[in-house]
Amino acid sequence: MLFQLKSYLFFLLKSKNKHGLHSPFVYHLATRCFYDKTKKGWYEKLLSYRNSLLKTTSIITIEDFGAGSKSLQSNQRKVSHIAKNAGITNKRAQLLGRFSNYLKATTILEIGTSVGLSTASMSLGNPTSTIISLEGCKNTATIAKEHFEKFNLKNIKIIIGNFEKTLPLAIANTTFDLVFFDGNHQKQPTIDYFEQCLSHINNNSVFIFDDIYWSKGMQEAWQYIKNHSKVTVSIDTFHWGIVFFRKEQEKEHFVIRV
Repeated sequence: MLFQLKSYLFFLLKSKNKHGLHSPFVYHLATRCFYDKTKKGWYEKLLSYRNSLLKTTSIITIEDFGAGSKSLQSNQRKVSHIAKNAGITNKRAQLLGRFSNYLKATTILEIGTSVGLSTASMSLGNPTSTIISLEGCKNTATIAKEHFEKFNLKNIKIIIGNFEKTLPLAIANTTFDLVFFDGNHQKQPTIDYFEQCLSHINNNSVFIFDDIYWSKGMQEAWQYIKNHSKVTVSIDTFHWGIVFFRKEQEKEHFVIRV
């Protein structure tokens, strides 16, 4: 917790809003997506999805292959507690949906489904996309599947199992426009997943890494990723690290308050 607090204070010192951005590409992204205050029609459905999870009091056993939760210690957890404490916030879920729509992403990969809040946001924000979501825990994946069916989200396919086995199968012979990394908050697995996905990108692909200041190891993973030779533009929003591979862009790093 102290590491995250220090990191956030340092982030505030370095970060800018849209008025401090001199790259037209990043400025347009910030003004048309990050700071878009227009209420979207799908926001209500996303809120209903969240509320449905918050009302689900059944207890499931969690099989966690990653760093686990900092607020939920037991592997016996109420679904409502997972949604409240371990799920994406409503603000970031809306942003993720807007981002998916702004990019016009046709193929999306999510590493870490959990109970499906992030998945639902990308599906609702961009219903014409095809989403493959990987989840290690069968029980949380079952909850997500039930809710996808309940809310008629038909463009999502969940693959269950250890990412070391499922990721190579999921990315085979496929190029992804958007990859959301939220499945293992540890340094080396994050780097490994990043490098595996690098051979499945196009010039406009975007990778989003959740919780880049989760720990010192995750911060080190983020430093490695943003400095990688294939990355041209990187954006640090504190909660997310976002990287682009546009060959026409000069290599530049941005720290933006969202």
